[in-house]
Amino acid sequence: MEKIKVSIIIPVYNSFEILDDLNQRILRSLENVNLSESFELIMINDFSKDKSWDKIKYLSSKYNYIKGINLSDNFGQHNAIMAGLNNCKGEYVITIDDDLQHPPEFFPEIIKKLENYDVCYTNYRNRKHNFWKKIVSKINNIVSSFLLNKPLNIYLSSFRGLKRKVVLDIIKFNKPNVYIDGIIIRATKNIGIITVDHDERKSGKSNYNLKKLFILWSNMVIDLKFYPIRISSIFGFILKFFVILLRKEEDKPQYEILERIP
Repeated sequence: MEKIKVSIIIPVYNSFEILDDLNQRILRSLENVNLSESFELIMINDFSKDKSWDKIKYLSSKYNYIKGINLSDNFGQHNAIMAGLNNCKGEYVITIDDDLQHPPEFFPEIIKKLENYDVCYTNYRNRKHNFWKKIVSKINNIVSSFLLNKPLNIYLSSFRGLKRKVVLDIIKFNKPNVYIDGIIIRATKNIGIITVDHDERKSGKSNYNLKKLFILWSNMVIDLKFYPIRISSIFGFILKFFVILLRKEEDKPQYEILERIP
């Protein structure tokens, strides 16, 4: 294989039925821009309850560009991505969910955008999330803009592209409670945006809930500490209260790898 141009990082949770299709669509997308011989696909199994890790091992044995990381516990999406970022080699890095709601066919546009920007975020057209999740997402965008001092038009999607230098900044963060987008906003203001389609979830259901949302906000406030004036606000103190109630695993590592292939 040539020098790795692109690393694709996928946190995996209970996606046994989807991974074959996801892999094929990723491969076709990169073949269309002549990158099929210079990319790696890293799947991080975040303690799935189904046979996702068996599927990752099978795919890795069949395709030499696929690497697998099996975590010892359910550390969460951002922590699983950190495991991938610490083990990737690409000049450009793309993170994508495992449920095929993020179309891999937009990889070429993300890569093109990264020629001029450090980071590329994606805005969704025709979102397929349910009404509750759309409302929560809008609230999260407002809250994160307030806490991180980011423009409202930058939606912090988990479908994003990063230059290598930003990845190197991100992996300096070694605390257990990770909020990757906060680290990105701190690392660079040179951020591009593209609009992508948003597809129906192929199988299973999201494990995102209100508790995880509050924990995410608390990670912005407690761990990142960007803006002391904002953090000292009433909202910041409310979040700190939720931290006390919700965070019970401060001694837990950022992630722990049980097995790595190849």
